[in-house]
Amino acid sequence: MSLQKQLQEDLKAAMKAKDVVARDVLRMLKKDLTDAELQKGAALDEDEELQVLIRAVKSRKDSATQYDEGGRKDLADTERAEVAIIEGYLPQPLTEDEAREAIEALAKKLGVSEKKQMGQLMSAVMDEYRGRIDGKLASKIAGGLLS
Repeated sequence: MSLQKQLQEDLKAAMKAKDVVARDVLRMLKKDLTDAELQKGAALDEDEELQVLIRAVKSRKDSATQYDEGGRKDLADTERAEVAIIEGYLPQPLTEDEAREAIEALAKKLGVSEKKQMGQLMSAVMDEYRGRIDGKLASKIAGGLLS
């Protein structure tokens, strides 16, 4: 089932269950995906849909951090609840150990070993593991691998 159809089905279920947070998040995701399609002028492929979801998660995590810093725990908790819902549509993230193994294997495959080749390695990691490895974690691991 496509992501758009899955969101529509889940939206119906959230409305029937009177789950306000899920309903609002799913509506926002549908709008974000529709906006991205309109901007592109064509239907989104899976990778582009994934990017929309990743941006939504990042935005909400940033907001939650800012709310925490501002002493608004209630709003931060709402943002985190929204993140949890959105992450249900993302691929399962790799653990730090799995990410390290994947990055090491990719570095070996590409034959990169120097810091100046980090951009090449990061590009390959993000292409192959988009949505499954956090960029900050990948950068930290890659930086530690390359001398």
